[in-house]
Amino acid sequence: MKTFKRLLRNFAFTSGLLLTVVLILVALAAPLLSPFDPNVQDTSRRLEAPSRQHLLGLDDLGRDVLSRIIWGARVSLRVGFSVVVLAALIGITLGAISGYFGGLVDTAVMRFTDILLAFPGILLAIALVAVLGPKLNNVILALATIGWVSYARLVRGQVLKVREMEYVTAAKAIGARSPRVIVLHVLPNVMNPVIVMATLGLAGAILAEAALSFLGLGVQPPTPSWGAMLTAGRRYLGLANHLAIFPGAAIMLAVMGLNFLGDGLIDALDPKYRKQM
Repeated sequence: MKTFKRLLRNFAFTSGLLLTVVLILVALAAPLLSPFDPNVQDTSRRLEAPSRQHLLGLDDLGRDVLSRIIWGARVSLRVGFSVVVLAALIGITLGAISGYFGGLVDTAVMRFTDILLAFPGILLAIALVAVLGPKLNNVILALATIGWVSYARLVRGQVLKVREMEYVTAAKAIGARSPRVIVLHVLPNVMNPVIVMATLGLAGAILAEAALSFLGLGVQPPTPSWGAMLTAGRRYLGLANHLAIFPGAAIMLAVMGLNFLGDGLIDALDPKYRKQM
């Protein structure tokens, strides 16, 4: 409770939490908040500027921009949470095993992570999606494939310190098996920096999905996606700049809110983590 009160006094955390809660509520309540069907077209009014009826205007096919942004939040959060959960599960498991057992297991896992880190993340994601096909599930798989490495390296470093603590030694001395020691005694004491990384990773996943959709490798039409809306809008920057401004603002606010939230969590949960970044 004291920690939460201290967090609320942190401007970065409070503003980030507010933006994140609004984003989640908008995504969950999309059917209720959306004023129009996001896929209904009215080509006779295409590129119409913002008005009282259509607050953010219409796109190049006469679809309501506000409705598409609201529904696009669902896609962004689905990708973000799916990538973070999948990458964290893989990374935490491999990192804990690597750090706890050491030896050949540690060497094999860390050399594999080094190979993946040798490739620029977004380029590897583009290559994977190009091979697998531009579908939402493939985007999630590609981003999780490049995302688990950071969790593995972080957890390994934390486990290397925790495994030498007295309570871990005591658990081994009374005959506790390695899986039990890892799950009950090691992982609970290394989760704070993982929570921070997951929060920041959620912002990174949303941004990466937008980048892949911008390149045409993400969510395919007519499903609303902020990145795809930016791609469509850049062709009309001089004629109808609202097509690019509003989706870009949505991406900016979502990523900024999550980054602020993560920054506040760093100070509250693990101040030392800032030095490791």
